[in-house]
Amino acid sequence: MKQSVKHKGITRVSLVAVKKEKDLLAIEEPLEIRLGYGLKNDRKQKNLAITMRTPGNDEELVLGFLYSENIIHSKKDMLSVKPCVNKETGELEDNVIRVELSEKAEFDLERLNRNFYTTSSCGVCGKASIELIETVCTLQIPKSYQVSKEVILALSEKIKSDQLVFSVTGGIHATALFDETGKLELIQEDVGRHNAFDKAVGKKLLNENIPLSKSIGLVSGRTSFELLQKAVMAGLPILCAIGAPSSLAVELAEEFNITLIGFLKEKSFNIYTHPERILI
Repeated sequence: MKQSVKHKGITRVSLVAVKKEKDLLAIEEPLEIRLGYGLKNDRKQKNLAITMRTPGNDEELVLGFLYSENIIHSKKDMLSVKPCVNKETGELEDNVIRVELSEKAEFDLERLNRNFYTTSSCGVCGKASIELIETVCTLQIPKSYQVSKEVILALSEKIKSDQLVFSVTGGIHATALFDETGKLELIQEDVGRHNAFDKAVGKKLLNENIPLSKSIGLVSGRTSFELLQKAVMAGLPILCAIGAPSSLAVELAEEFNITLIGFLKEKSFNIYTHPERILI
């Protein structure tokens, strides 16, 4: 299994000294996602995407990505997810994951080629991006889900001891999921905030716990449109962030009934949309 950190010799400079030391870096490597699909005797392959990620939980990352892009809808849509085998050496290719879709999986290749959108947000305006999500998302996020302000205030402290890679590198993002009492369900880390979110969703998908209609999400950085898109697709009612949201993230949260919280600290937080879910 690949490591998520590596040592690097550095020169540490201060006002009083210059020292040669060793530092730990979060590893960043490309991961290629391939799809196998079609009838048993006529399988086809599509090289879907390449994402930069921190090695580890690659299967969960890929499944979360496919789920948020509306390519798969449940664990039943796939036959397998595993690293590809190099035909020449017979060894596993750590940076290539192939997902074999079941024959019954509804896979609209033309729609995918026409409307596929990822980190780049496909270069269209914000309104068009939101409308595009409306065409593929069928989940209804429950309005009745509520949690106390004390639960929210305690979240940031709970992930500190579990952010293992961040604690030694300072250069990685985390996504955590909690239940309505504030109990930590899982935490995933990656150099990309969107990858950390996909890993969390993929883990839930493997355990057949999708949608996330009774979960609280927490991301370690800011909240972008892309993260809100993934929250919408996963049916997450509350998303908290240590940092600030973007304007389009707020618009998306408002439109899809997500309670969006930013600048979460131990003693305060800002509610940007749907404050009725937080019992104050």
